[in-house]
Amino acid sequence: MAKDKSPVMEIEAEEEVQQQAVSKDTGPRRITSIYELPGVGESTAKKLAEAGYENLDQVAKARRMELQEIGGIGEMTAEKIIEAAKEAMGMGFERADIVMIRRLAIERISTGSVELDNLLGGGVETQALTEAFGKFSSGKSQLAFQLCVNCQLPKEQGGLGGAVMFVDTENTFRPERIKQMAEAKGLDVDKLLKNIFVARAFNSDHQSLLIEKADKLVRENNIRLIIIDSLMSEFRSDYLGMEMLARRQQSLNKHLHQLQKLADTHNLAVYVTNQVMEKPGMLFGDPTVPIGGNIVAHQATYRLYLRRSKEDRRIAKLVDSPNLPDGECVFRVTEAGISDVK
Repeated sequence: MAKDKSPVMEIEAEEEVQQQAVSKDTGPRRITSIYELPGVGESTAKKLAEAGYENLDQVAKARRMELQEIGGIGEMTAEKIIEAAKEAMGMGFERADIVMIRRLAIERISTGSVELDNLLGGGVETQALTEAFGKFSSGKSQLAFQLCVNCQLPKEQGGLGGAVMFVDTENTFRPERIKQMAEAKGLDVDKLLKNIFVARAFNSDHQSLLIEKADKLVRENNIRLIIIDSLMSEFRSDYLGMEMLARRQQSLNKHLHQLQKLADTHNLAVYVTNQVMEKPGMLFGDPTVPIGGNIVAHQATYRLYLRRSKEDRRIAKLVDSPNLPDGECVFRVTEAGISDVK
């Protein structure tokens, strides 16, 4: 014989039925803003927003230590916030066909050379980090200047119709050279230069800070391309000796991940130039190798090795890519800019 339910059990059962009915009608409450995340009060949300974490996607991709430092919160709270943001964004495994559809949003900036574009699979790709390394006068900075111009062209002309952010670490940015390239295409030079935002980085910390604080500039000015010329110059100067190597690589790794996060979040392209050194013990083959070691090698999506040839010709070799075969091409660096050899 079944026992009679107590008054408390009857009340609990009734409340459960009511909750199920509400859940059935409206479904579980979905988090849509950082203000609704567990552990985020108005003060913390304001701090996060001021630091550039204004939406769930940015919080979900943040590192725990970043949120701790910015929001002044504990480790467990930071983890809880990030996990809730990831759950709200539906981050996890997804089918490859869905990834393929998302890849259709990727765009490319023409380099000015059809041969070089073909080598890169159509140009400098968004949501990717393209690195060009080589000796001085190999064409790295010239390609950067050309991309400053081409990025602002309409999409049907090989551009992205957007602005450019240029981080200059070697004091080599020259608006006069960009003016030459723009005039060769018959473009409005004043308008074009106003859409290039330049910052001179004086050390590796300053360089990293510029990228960490770039999100607002990117959003407000339709930045579609970030250029760093060059990536390793300040890191190479600030971290001297083998005893500093581990610290340099850790700082560099964080810097590169910040760049990739900007590329993914805003569907923009990242182009960095890199210095080289020569292996003294190498007797055969080309001893030229890029600076930065495995950290840069693993993080760069595309790696281009540029070297000078005869007269105004340059040779580009694609040495690493996740989806393109190795190859070489020849292009020219003329007064008018980057072009094909005719």
